[in-house]
Amino acid sequence: MDYGYHAWMLMSASLVLMMTTPALALFYGGMSRSKSVLNMMMMSFSATGVIGVVYVLWGWSMSYGSQDVAMLFANPFELFGLKDVGGQDYIFVGFQLTFAVITAALISGAVADRLKFSAWMLFLPLWATLSYFPLAHMVWGGGFLSGATNGLADLVFSGDGGAEVAPIDYAGGTVVHINAGVAGLVLALLLGKRLGFGKEPIKPHSLPLTMIGAGLLWFGWFGFNVGSVVFGGESAEADAAQFLSETSLVWLNTTVCTAAAILGWLVIEKIRDGKATSLGAASGVVAGLVAVTPACGSLSPIGAIVLGLVAGAACALAVGLKYKLGYDDALDVVGVHLVGGLVGTVGLGFLATSGGLFYGDGVKLLVVQVLVALFAMVWSAVATVVVAMAVKALIGLRVDEEVEVEGIDFAEHGESGYDFGGAGGTRRGVIGGAATSEQVKEGATA
Repeated sequence: MDYGYHAWMLMSASLVLMMTTPALALFYGGMSRSKSVLNMMMMSFSATGVIGVVYVLWGWSMSYGSQDVAMLFANPFELFGLKDVGGQDYIFVGFQLTFAVITAALISGAVADRLKFSAWMLFLPLWATLSYFPLAHMVWGGGFLSGATNGLADLVFSGDGGAEVAPIDYAGGTVVHINAGVAGLVLALLLGKRLGFGKEPIKPHSLPLTMIGAGLLWFGWFGFNVGSVVFGGESAEADAAQFLSETSLVWLNTTVCTAAAILGWLVIEKIRDGKATSLGAASGVVAGLVAVTPACGSLSPIGAIVLGLVAGAACALAVGLKYKLGYDDALDVVGVHLVGGLVGTVGLGFLATSGGLFYGDGVKLLVVQVLVALFAMVWSAVATVVVAMAVKALIGLRVDEEVEVEGIDFAEHGESGYDFGGAGGTRRGVIGGAATSEQVKEGATA
């Protein structure tokens, strides 16, 4: 056993867990309105609670079990409750658990201000079961979108070296970001627009919180990407110099792609709007991180810079599409995660040092990457529609108009994020006689 390797895997899992709570909670919470900040942050915390439990029960089995079902998912009952799993394998279960958590939590940004909390809690386990766990199996667990024989590459290039151009998704371009981005778009369309969307300004209430969240996401992302280098333990037995070379490349690519994406986003903002904004810088951080996720082990540092510039510019342009196309993606999940995930996944076909078109290796990898991205989009869209419509039929999706106007925080959680009038920020104050419900509502709508 390599104790250093396993210690790093535990550290990586902890870093990825931090990406959801508190990093994503702060990032999304700051972008929300003051009357919905707690609800937004609660959606990240609750995703950790729900997905953390169901991943142990059947998520690991569906993703990485050996009893494959049509190369689409594994038998959820084979390793149910981690039966026959133990020892150091728990490290890898924990690491992948955190990936499932962050993916589900990302979706919440698209539905800010208007999704019932009860609907979110029901949506989470159903969506993970129908969308995340199958895609994780298909991409990383030996299924249809992996490098396995008889997978997508062999199907496309049957008899023509298909296995030589196996799809690449280093740490989650398809499984995490395209998957979450499509789910966010579907939910936003089914829920409809927020009241006042496109007619009145709906601004972030705390950009400092958003920037802190973005910084923490960047820090945690090294667990996301560099931790994926050694997933499975093979590198633990490899030559130490080779191991250090691989991890160093991934760390450097993650850093410079993100740095370049900040610049790409800010240049577009300056040209288009005349200002380079703090929200743009924070969003550029996430756009670069998203784009480099599938590509971090396959690029040169120069290729990572090129990818980051493209991702930052593309995502900056994409976030404005919601106003032109009329869908209300509240916190830009589609513009950043779907578009960024597509840039990274498809960009590999051009920039990968082995297999990339720009390195003289032809179009095979590019074709496979495009098809993988399209397949992931269709799978996520269908799964999300099925789950969302089921939840809508059972308990409904959207809060009442009065709740949306007054603020979802108090209606759904009995609390307000800020105590501006001394009325108390929680229902506990009401129970204890410190404030009336009307007073707390006034604080929630501030």
